[in-house]
Amino acid sequence: MTVHPASSLKGQSMTGAGTSVDCDVHAQVPNIGALLPYFDDYWREMIEVRGIEGFELVNYPPSSPLTCRPDWRGEDGTNGGDAAMAARHVLDERGVDIAIVNCLYGVQAIHDDYMAAAFAKAINDWLADKWLAQEPRFRASIVVPAQNPALAVAEIERRAGDPRFVQVLLLASGDLPLGRNVYWPIFEAAERHGLPIGIHAGSAYRNALTCNGWPSYHVEAYVDLTHALQGQVASLVTHGVFKKFPALKVVLVESGVSWLPAFLWRLSKFWHGVRIEAPWIDRPPAEIVREHFRLTLQPFDAPPSASIVQKVVEHVGSEDILLYASDYPHWHFDGDQTLPDGISELLRKKIYSANPLSTYRKIGEMS
Repeated sequence: MTVHPASSLKGQSMTGAGTSVDCDVHAQVPNIGALLPYFDDYWREMIEVRGIEGFELVNYPPSSPLTCRPDWRGEDGTNGGDAAMAARHVLDERGVDIAIVNCLYGVQAIHDDYMAAAFAKAINDWLADKWLAQEPRFRASIVVPAQNPALAVAEIERRAGDPRFVQVLLLASGDLPLGRNVYWPIFEAAERHGLPIGIHAGSAYRNALTCNGWPSYHVEAYVDLTHALQGQVASLVTHGVFKKFPALKVVLVESGVSWLPAFLWRLSKFWHGVRIEAPWIDRPPAEIVREHFRLTLQPFDAPPSASIVQKVVEHVGSEDILLYASDYPHWHFDGDQTLPDGISELLRKKIYSANPLSTYRKIGEMS
């Protein structure tokens, strides 16, 4: 990949029409010491007594050169740096108005539900203090302990009143498929507060990433995560989540895009044959997915061909489903071109502005 001078984008507007939104920017917790002020006395003592050094997951190690563009690494080695550095690269240099910060930390891999809830609370408070308060153009996703839906709902209720938190963040792989009704209290709280569910590529590592066991190499694991996201789409649709929660939106973050058309054809085809077991699915699954799901555009998994990209977008079957995301500070694109060639100017404007604003209603209310 070729690095182009970031300054070449400075002052340019992303859309030329309406508020532009970057739907996936990452904030890295620099160390456990950064979180300690946000725990109560009990958990602060517990962390110190047990010698807990943090819960950074190694599936996407932040210290690896592959996980961050060199000029997007902070002086302390942190991917993306602090709020000021991220704002400069994501907002100022790209002409973006609003960015949604997702903090991927090992909360959902912690076996102690109550410790997981304490870490989720600390991370959300750290985000509010060190990112949202420092840069008013940032918004954030609520980190929750999904392994205990009751505690997850409590954290949603604690943070949902803050309009800067615009989404509930889950991982693609956990204990169970997300359509199971054990998770429905999370969906009820999210729908009630007008918050989309963001399902980000990642795992709690309770189960192997494939039905054949654990992959050996990073390239395997990276590809296999997309299968996990596909499985969550099938689970949410077939369990009738959107029949129960008709206003709920789900954003697939870092899922890729080009897999979706073939997946929808297959899901709708087999639904016609075996729909007797799920009578609550009263219309083709492809229609449900196009109404309730949204996909971020980085990483975009298609060849560098404008004509092929046009075909992929055409086969997706909806101009409302794609959302702009830089995936900062991860680097899946050449230079600074975060949108591939082959997307029309009209669709680009929808991807940058109209689609995110209709998905994240709280952003529109504050704009």
